[in-house]
Amino acid sequence: MTRILFVCLGNICRSPTAEGIVRARLHAAGLAEAVALDSCGTGRWHVGEPPDPRAQQEARVRGIDIASLRARQLRVDDFRAYDYLLAMDADNLAHMRRMAPTDCQAHLGLLLDFAGQSGRSVPDPYYATEDGFAEVFALIEQAADGLIEHCRQHLATQRAERGDAAR
Repeated sequence: MTRILFVCLGNICRSPTAEGIVRARLHAAGLAEAVALDSCGTGRWHVGEPPDPRAQQEARVRGIDIASLRARQLRVDDFRAYDYLLAMDADNLAHMRRMAPTDCQAHLGLLLDFAGQSGRSVPDPYYATEDGFAEVFALIEQAADGLIEHCRQHLATQRAERGDAAR
């Protein structure tokens, strides 16, 4: 199983949106059983809270329910538990790199790298207008497609390696 953790600042806007979008797309692609998802924030301000109502509304309009998600903070053991830790922006990626243990084998990167937008950040819509949440949703959808294709290829490679090892 491939394990992916989405990371933003407070875990109430961008990262739960990413978790919801990618979960829905994995289900549609028939990969839901092969990929485990979670989200968290580098800060602890919103621990235990549901996603921002504006993020929930934006998701709901598109048929995705993220209301049951609850914010949590990034932990050191996440670097060993997940294969991919995907930050929404450069500041959170830098925080993750500082926090990562020396034996970290996980891929640390930006989510939008999977949208072919290397180095680009998903903007934080928390203090933005309602349009900010729509923009975030659109950017994450672009990255979700690339991430799912990456997962599909990664899983195929893992299956092939297991097949080779069994011979």
